[in-house]
Amino acid sequence: MKQLFTLLGIFFCTGLLAAAGSADDIVGIWLSSNGQGKIQIYKEGDHYFGKLYWMKEPNGPKGNPKLDINNPDPSLRNKPLLGTVILRHFKYDDGEWSGGRIYDPQNGKEYKSYIKLKDPQTLSLRGYIGISLLGRTEVWKRAG
Repeated sequence: MKQLFTLLGIFFCTGLLAAAGSADDIVGIWLSSNGQGKIQIYKEGDHYFGKLYWMKEPNGPKGNPKLDINNPDPSLRNKPLLGTVILRHFKYDDGEWSGGRIYDPQNGKEYKSYIKLKDPQTLSLRGYIGISLLGRTEVWKRAG
């Protein structure tokens, strides 16, 4: 009987660990909610970052790369959008990646943000000003 309880305890604990997931579960390529871009999430040290990896239309009307024209730093406005780091300094804690910032190249603004994994193929990102009630949530799908 004692062995049965020990065995059940082991199965229960390993089941909880498997359900909790891993901090690295968000690493990979994700398709933005509007389908216009893919973001590569990667890890540096114990923080997570994401850069614009692919764009549906990477070039402007004259064939030149799309630039970060809305960047608040004038010296960065001539930098191509492709390769821009848009997710910065997220740290994993208790099933959530938080403490980071997300950059929106469409308006040149950066927001506080947190990320949750809804399931292995779906990521929920919340960008906000001040408190998370004042913000917007996007859902990204794993691209590969």
